[in-house]
Amino acid sequence: MVILEFKAYGRAEQFVALDEAIRVTQFIRNKALRYWMDNRGVSKYDLNKQCAVLAAEYDFADRLNSQARQAAAERAWSAVARFYDNCKKKVKGKKGYPQFKKNVRSVEYKTTGWRLSEDRKSITFTDKCGIGRLKMKGTRDLLFYHPTLIKRVRLVKKADGYYIQFVVDADRREPLEATGKTLGLDVGLQDFYTDSAGHKEPNPHFLRKAEKQTKKLQRRVSKKVKGSNNRRKAVKRLARKHLKIQRQRKDHAIKLARCVIQSADLVAYEDLRIRNMVKNHSLAKFISDASWYQFRTWLEYFGKVYGRITVPVPPQYTSQACSECGSKVEKTLSTRTHRCPHCGYVADRDKNAARNILTLGIHTAGQAGIYAWGDSASTESGETANSASAVAEPRIQRL
Repeated sequence: MVILEFKAYGRAEQFVALDEAIRVTQFIRNKALRYWMDNRGVSKYDLNKQCAVLAAEYDFADRLNSQARQAAAERAWSAVARFYDNCKKKVKGKKGYPQFKKNVRSVEYKTTGWRLSEDRKSITFTDKCGIGRLKMKGTRDLLFYHPTLIKRVRLVKKADGYYIQFVVDADRREPLEATGKTLGLDVGLQDFYTDSAGHKEPNPHFLRKAEKQTKKLQRRVSKKVKGSNNRRKAVKRLARKHLKIQRQRKDHAIKLARCVIQSADLVAYEDLRIRNMVKNHSLAKFISDASWYQFRTWLEYFGKVYGRITVPVPPQYTSQACSECGSKVEKTLSTRTHRCPHCGYVADRDKNAARNILTLGIHTAGQAGIYAWGDSASTESGETANSASAVAEPRIQRL
């Protein structure tokens, strides 16, 4: 699936109608969830049938497209299914019991209720909500995709306006020539990551750089009277600032992940549990600002697009083990240089960890029957470095 996003332009009354459609979506989603709470054992199809009952009972619900009502009920069922899965897996702690939503920001249409123009520069919504025709502006071209490939159309309200997202049933594949190089990545807070060749990527710290402005905007919000227009304006300014930080993180993760994937045939990285790491209140803000999980997500995405191998490995003891001889060398977090008393190997702590991660990644790839080389490459210079260890040398047969 490919998601294409465009900025929506229209009249003020059209966006008022769009807000009403979003509120109807929230109403149907919460009603479907209440129906499940009152009638345990109902299925996904029972919630879809409940949409027709709500449309017959409420005129404002009947104005929304029938498939958009079903999509709202499916949102409720996704929360229910996630709760059931967590119970079956016996997840520790809270199981994520479904909650009512009070701030829904999108409405989703399926294959009906909308119509694209011939030049694909505008879209018309044909249900009774009154949204009408909206102009679209974006960097992608919908002419490359047949309208039958568009499975969902989502209208999203953000801090800086309204956006239209198209979910297209298409696979993006851009195979590249093999480089004969492998790469291990060790992420951190001081540097965003250090690879197995010793290259360090600086951490951008987007939130820290904008923290002075966000605090100032937050103080302005707190000083305004609740419910006033001035408070709503102040909240909107604060939301736009956080949206900018969010987009900066995403842009940084996309560009960096593409560079890493294109520089090596195999990329090994730490399989971190971010949810557990942010429980450390001293480092939670810095861990969230680093956005490691988003970087990992784009690594895996570009790995599929370019036909590269991405291997998550457990991070335990990668900083303590020596990447040359494998012996354990105890270190504290303040020790930034690895010095092995057994073989005499001296290297930066993060580089040593990245070499260990690469070795584990090649082992994992070997067990899966994937072909890999034992050389590592830096994303900065692209030069081939020595193998992470002697274990990384053998070639492994490709499936």
